[in-house]
Order: sequence, then structure tokens, then C-alpha cells
Amino acid sequence: MRRIQLLVALIVLAGAEGALPAVAKPVQCRVPGFEAERIFPLPRVARAIEAKRLSILVIGNGSSLLPGPTGKDVSYPVRLQAALSKLLPGVVVTVATDVVPRRIAIDAAKAMPKALAATKPALVVWQTGTVDAMQSTDPDQFSRALEKGINIIRAAGADVIFINAQYSPRTESMIALGIYAENMRWIAMQHEVPLFDRFRLMQLWSDVGTFDLYSATKKLDMAEGVHDCIGQLLADLVLEAARMPGNK
Repeated sequence: MRRIQLLVALIVLAGAEGALPAVAKPVQCRVPGFEAERIFPLPRVARAIEAKRLSILVIGNGSSLLPGPTGKDVSYPVRLQAALSKLLPGVVVTVATDVVPRRIAIDAAKAMPKALAATKPALVVWQTGTVDAMQSTDPDQFSRALEKGINIIRAAGADVIFINAQYSPRTESMIALGIYAENMRWIAMQHEVPLFDRFRLMQLWSDVGTFDLYSATKKLDMAEGVHDCIGQLLADLVLEAARMPGNK
């Protein structure tokens, strides 16, 4: 249990008291080599944009938000709402969150009907995989949980986007994320779900020096910038998928 708690503390870019300090935003969130492997249409999102009202629900765990009393206000769900509102003038965009620390995929799927009924979103952004890897969930159970979640979300009248685990060079050797990332990618392809590859994006940021993801002393300083970039790039993916041919 202590090992899991330590890994959670390292992975969520958190662990300090109080609000995060203000940081300079990176000049360029995009990096060469980062692009969606395949983008599938989001027809319900397209219809919601046409109706001028787009509601999104983010289902996630600890790394969906930031610590401190103002952390929620600068995390990527809020940045996603701000980015989409700017890109979609005249459209009312709202982003709600259902965030439970240390929740594995099957438990998130079981909780979905209640959250979906309360928010009635056109899009669910489902961030998962990290806690399953940390707890060594059976990979087949993980895949079945993803499929169950997709079916529940679509039956409720919403589209879905996956977000995979985040990359941290300080925990890479401690958590076997590979098989869960591959299972997630495979399920996404099978069910035509767009995948926001957060793991690959953060790995590229680390490689090119956009963010120093290794130094623990800089975690809080850079966390707001990381979430800002994720919000912006996720907004781009949502719009690209919503504008694809095949949306009805």
C-alpha cells in the first residue's frame, strides 16, 4: 500500500500544500512526432456544436486535477473548456468532472451511469490506465472494462475519447504501463474511439526539453503548463474529430 501511495504521489505532479505558483506558458505545446494514430468521427459532438451547446464530462483519477485550493481551476478540464470556448465562438461549452483517486477502469465503468445521467454530456473524455497498471489489474479485465465503458457511454447518447497514462521518467521503471497502453490502443481502434496519447506526448516533451519531467523540485512549477498544453491539444483533437466526414 505504501508503494502505491508513493507512486500516486509521483505520478500526479503533486504533493505540496497550497496553490500552485504561476508559471510561464511554453512557447510551443506541439512537438514533432506527436499526432493521433487515427482520428475517428465524433457525431454527437458535431451535433452539439451545431446546436450551440457542447457538454463534456471528464472521467478520471488523481492526475486529472492539480493539488491545492486552486488546483481544480487550472487543471486540464478547465483549460479544455477555455480552449474550446475560444475556438467555438457562439457555442456554450461546459466541462464537468467525475474524478476519483486510485479508481481502476472497471470501477469507473460501474459508476458511469450515475455520472452520465447527472451531466448528460455529448462527449466523455475517459482518462484511465495508470491505476490499473499500478495495481496489476488483469489485462483482459482491463480491456473488458474499457469495452463496457464504451457501450455505457454510447448508450447514454455520448461520444468518447480515451486518454492514456501520463509519462514520468521517475516512475517508468516502477510501473509496467506498456501492456495497458497497448490494450487501450487496440480497444480504441476496434471500437473507433479517438485516443489522446498523453503518454507519448509527455515522453516527447521530456525528450525535447519542453518540460523537465524528471526533476522533482520543478514538478509544481511546471504542472500548470503541462495541463494548459493538454487542454489546448485535446481541444484540437475534439474539433478535428467533430469536423470529420461521417459525422451525422
